[in-house]
Amino acid sequence: MIEIDKSISFDGRDIRLKVGLLAPQAGGSVLMQSGDTAVLVTATRSAAREGIDFLPLTVDYEERLYAVGRIPGGFLRREGRPPEKSILTSRLIDRPLRPLFPGWLRDDLQIVATTLSMDELVPPDILAVTGASLATLLAQIPFNGPMAAVRVGLVGDDFIINPTYAEIEAGELDLVVAGSPDGVIMVEAGANQLPEHDIVEAIDFGYEAVRDLIQAQRDLIAEMGIEMVQETPPEEDRTLIDYISDRATSEVKQILARFDKDKNVRDAALDTVKESIVAAISELPEDDAIRAATETNSKALGNNFKALTKKLMRRQIIEDGVRVDGRKLDEVRPVSCRIDLLPKRVHGSGLFNRGLTQVLSACTLGTPGDAQTLLDDLQPDLQKKRYLHHYNFPPFSVGETKPLRAPGRREIGHGALAERAIIPVLPPKEDFPYVIRVVSEVLSSNGSTSMGSVCGSTLALMDAGVPIAKPVSGAAMGLIKEGEEVRVLTDIQGIEDFLGDMDFKVAGTDAGITALQMDMKISGLPLETIAKAIDQARPARLHILEKMLEVIDKPRVETSPFAPRLLTIKIDPELIGLIIGPGGKTIKGITEETGAKIDIEDDGTVTISAIDESKAKKARNIVQGMTRKLSEGDVYAGRVTRIIPIGAFVEFLPGKEGMVHISQLADYRVGKVEDEVTVGDEVIVKVREVDNKGRINLTRLGIHPDQAAAAREAAAVNR
Repeated sequence: MIEIDKSISFDGRDIRLKVGLLAPQAGGSVLMQSGDTAVLVTATRSAAREGIDFLPLTVDYEERLYAVGRIPGGFLRREGRPPEKSILTSRLIDRPLRPLFPGWLRDDLQIVATTLSMDELVPPDILAVTGASLATLLAQIPFNGPMAAVRVGLVGDDFIINPTYAEIEAGELDLVVAGSPDGVIMVEAGANQLPEHDIVEAIDFGYEAVRDLIQAQRDLIAEMGIEMVQETPPEEDRTLIDYISDRATSEVKQILARFDKDKNVRDAALDTVKESIVAAISELPEDDAIRAATETNSKALGNNFKALTKKLMRRQIIEDGVRVDGRKLDEVRPVSCRIDLLPKRVHGSGLFNRGLTQVLSACTLGTPGDAQTLLDDLQPDLQKKRYLHHYNFPPFSVGETKPLRAPGRREIGHGALAERAIIPVLPPKEDFPYVIRVVSEVLSSNGSTSMGSVCGSTLALMDAGVPIAKPVSGAAMGLIKEGEEVRVLTDIQGIEDFLGDMDFKVAGTDAGITALQMDMKISGLPLETIAKAIDQARPARLHILEKMLEVIDKPRVETSPFAPRLLTIKIDPELIGLIIGPGGKTIKGITEETGAKIDIEDDGTVTISAIDESKAKKARNIVQGMTRKLSEGDVYAGRVTRIIPIGAFVEFLPGKEGMVHISQLADYRVGKVEDEVTVGDEVIVKVREVDNKGRINLTRLGIHPDQAAAAREAAAVNR
C-alpha cells in the first residue's frame, strides 16, 4: 500500500493522518498524530454470524505504558485490566460511530485504538475518535460518514480547539463535539456552571473544526482512489410486517393512548397483544409463508412488533403532541425526594424519585489517604481523586434476573458523568480536606437514572454536611424526528429513550451547566435543534431543583458523628522525615498511641483523622510538639522519662525530649539526680540551648512563677 501523510492545522496545532504504514492486514488502519501523541486505529470486518439480529460492533481503546516511557507495576510487569479512563475512551469512540452504520448491517466489526506514544500536551482520545472514522472508511465498511471529533476549551473569554492538558485544567470548559456531514452527533462536556448560550456557542465553534476534519478524510480517501461503500441492503420481506400491522395496529394505538396506565401495565398489555399474534400464527398451515418466516427467524416477530410499537408511539407524539403517559412534551414526571433515609453510620443519604425511576445515593467521608491514586494509565502526572462517584444498576431495578457481575462500561460511564456534574460545586481541599465517595444505587429504572444519580447525590452530599457551592440537578432530553418534523421531549422515560432518536443529559445549577452528554441514534442534528434541547432542559432542571430544596435547602452544618474528625496542620517539609521516622517507626508509634490516622503530603500538609476528636487532637499535639521550632528561654511543663547519672530526660512536648544536666536541677549542688526527681515527675523546664546536633538542653533554673503557671495551664489544655 502507498504511504500517505496528510496534515490539518487548527490554530497552529497540527493533526497528521498517516495511512499505509502500519497494520497492513487490518481492514483499515491509520496513525493519528499530534505533537508527540500518536494513536494507531484499526477497523476490521468479519462475516456475519448465524442468528445475529443486531450490529455486533466492538470498540476497544488500549494504552501502553511504554508510550510515556514507563514500566507497568505489579508482579507481571505488563498491562492488565484497562483503567477507567480507557473504558471511558472506548465509550467516547463508540458513541458517535455506532449510529452511522446502516441499520441492516450484521457483520462483526471491531475498532481497536492503541496509544503508541503520548506527550504531556495532547490527549489521545480525540485523535482516536476521528481515527476510528478514517479506519472504517479505509476498510470499506458500509458507513454513513466521515465522522470526526474535536475538543473545545475555554480559557479566559476565548474558545480553543484541542486544548492541552494544562489548558483543560485551567479553563472553564472541557467539551468534546463529534459530528458527521449531517450535523452534530455526540456531545460530552464538563463545565464550571456556564450559561446555556455559552455552551451552544462552544458546540457551534467545535463543529466548524469537525467539518474541516471531515473534509480532510474525504480528500485522503479520494487521493487513495477509494470509493465510499454503498452496499445494497437486503431486500425486506413485508409479508410478516404487514400481517402484524394489520392485526395489531388498532390495539397498540389504544394501549399507547391509555395515559392513566403505568409502565408495567402498558408493557403487560403490549405483551398480551404480541402473544395473541404468536397464537394466531401457530394456527396457520405449516406451509404458510408467515409461519415459515417466524420459524426461520425466531426473533422476527418480536423485532417487527417492536418496530410497529415504535412507529405508533412516534406518530402519536408528532401528530398529537402527547406522550404515552399523557404528559406534554416539556413536562417533567412527578418528583419526590428524601434525605437522612439511612442511619448516620452512613454519613449522608438521599433518595430521589422521578416517575418510576428511583435512585438512592449514599455519601461517605474519608481521609486524604483514601484518595484514589490513578496508576498504570497515561496521565501526564500522578493523579489523586478526592471525589469518587460510583453507579450501580442491579437487574431488579428493571424487574429482571441475571447474574451480578463487576461494573460494566455503562455503569462506569454513568458514574463518570454524575461525577463530572458534581465536581464544579465541591469545596476546595483547603476548606474541606475530606475525600468524598458517593455511591448511587439504582433501585428502579424507567429512564434517566444517570440524572437521577446527580440529584440523589446532591441530596446525599448536603445531608452529609459537604459545603457544596450550589445544588446540582439534571434532566434527560429526548427527540423524535420524522422527516422534517422534530419534537424535543423533556425528561424522557424508558420507552422514549429506547424508541427515540436522542438521549441528551443536561446537569447544572441555577447558575449554569456543569455536565452534558448527548448520544444520537440518527446521523446528526443541526445546531438549532441542539440549542432548543439545551434551552428546554433549563426549566426542567430548575423545577427538579425546587423539589430538592424543599427537602434540604443547604448543607448541614455538622457532619455525621460517625464521620472521621480531621485536623490539618502545616509543617516544614524538611521535617516530614522526622515525623515518619526510620521505616515509618515514629508515625506508627503515634498512630498506636493515639488511635488516629496521619496523612502527610509532600508540601508539609499533615491531616490527622479519628472518629473521636480527642484522639485526633492528641496526635496533632504530638506532631506539633515534634516539629515546633524551639527558642531559648521557652518554658514548658514536662514529665521525667528516664534518669542517667549526669541528668534527667524530660518530655516537655509530645514526642520531644531534652536533658536537664545535674547542675541545672537546682540552684544548689545536687549529689544524685534521684535526690531531686524520679521517673514520672512533672517538672517545669526552660530551654537553655539547642546545640548544633539538634540536642536540647533544659534547665530548672531562672523560671519566673508566672511562666511556670502559664506552662502548667498550656500542658493541661494539650492533654
